[in-house]
Amino acid sequence: MKALSLPDIKDFTSHLFLKDTFDGFYFIEGEFVTFNTFQIDGYIQKDFFDTGAELPEYSYWKNVREYCLSLIRGKRTPLSFRLVLSLSRKNIIRLIRQNGLSVLPDDVQGLYLNIHFDGKSLTCVTGTSSKTFSMDKSLEHAWDETAEKFFRQKEITFLMD
Repeated sequence: MKALSLPDIKDFTSHLFLKDTFDGFYFIEGEFVTFNTFQIDGYIQKDFFDTGAELPEYSYWKNVREYCLSLIRGKRTPLSFRLVLSLSRKNIIRLIRQNGLSVLPDDVQGLYLNIHFDGKSLTCVTGTSSKTFSMDKSLEHAWDETAEKFFRQKEITFLMD
């Protein structure tokens, strides 16, 4: 787990809400505090759809990004917001293979970015969740390094807390 401080709030929120930077991530949940508190669960209600197509468990960020932006758009800065994004299933498999990890992809619950804005500062904390217990921290370390590399590639300024 790594805590990244994001000093350029305007730039990061532009990446988050206006650009496709995080569109390939799953949206797990979010909370936006403005004139009301809005909570959103990213879990897909498969019964809503008429299709027989295979649907992921969670919505992709790209499918809810504009709606979330509409909750905070305006003249006033939101009092706070928090988002939980997760690496997609196919990218979890890719990360495990690229790093030569012995972890089984089905044992990984998620690799997360926990983004929190408290009205003044913005942070992102990486996190891992496994379906089984292990003393091996290689997946956690690989995810932390991958997240940092991702932020650098996207030219997102961050400081290590």
